[in-house]
Amino acid sequence: MSAHKTPSLPAIVEELAASLGRRDEGPNIALAERVARSLDVDAVSALIQVLREGNTALKADAMKVLYEAGERAPELLVPYLNVFIDLLGGRNNRLVWGSMCAIDAIAGVAPGSVYAKLSPIMAAVDQGSVITRDNGVRILVKLGGERRFGKRVRPLLLEILRTCPVDQLPMYAELAATLAQGRYAGMMVEVLEKRVVTVSRPAKRSRIIKVLKYLAAFH
Repeated sequence: MSAHKTPSLPAIVEELAASLGRRDEGPNIALAERVARSLDVDAVSALIQVLREGNTALKADAMKVLYEAGERAPELLVPYLNVFIDLLGGRNNRLVWGSMCAIDAIAGVAPGSVYAKLSPIMAAVDQGSVITRDNGVRILVKLGGERRFGKRVRPLLLEILRTCPVDQLPMYAELAATLAQGRYAGMMVEVLEKRVVTVSRPAKRSRIIKVLKYLAAFH
């Protein structure tokens, strides 16, 4: 028995990187690919158990497998949305941003369920790391693409564009621009025109200018 495994944990822990003495993500990605390919709901359930009961290293590995599997077969994660939402409020940053990655995957197939959890998602976006915010923005863009959610979601994206660090502004602008239409496009132009003059790095400035040119066709 692996030193990392306890009798209460499922056998799948033996396939995780920490149990194999590996410091790379190779075993976790391979497991995620297999789980997604076979739509192995039992494996996902076992990984959720590890996420709840394992030690720190095993939890990190289980999270990696789950969100990697979710990128490939997001329907596998839908039943566990609340697990990931609960982890957003935790202190383990690895699990916080990993959960946001998982929720981003779920948003692509169950946007209504994710929209219902928008408040804790936004709290994590406001307080979280760069990776947490990045995936939070991707979630908002997915939700904003649904007509029924756009009225609430687009103002949230505009506020992020107004306040996010300059380093993230080009990517967030590019993502938000995929929702461009009418009044929203005009408001986005207003925000970006105010911010672009404060961007000193040519590459980042160029990306924002490109977004502004794109938006010009919508208003």
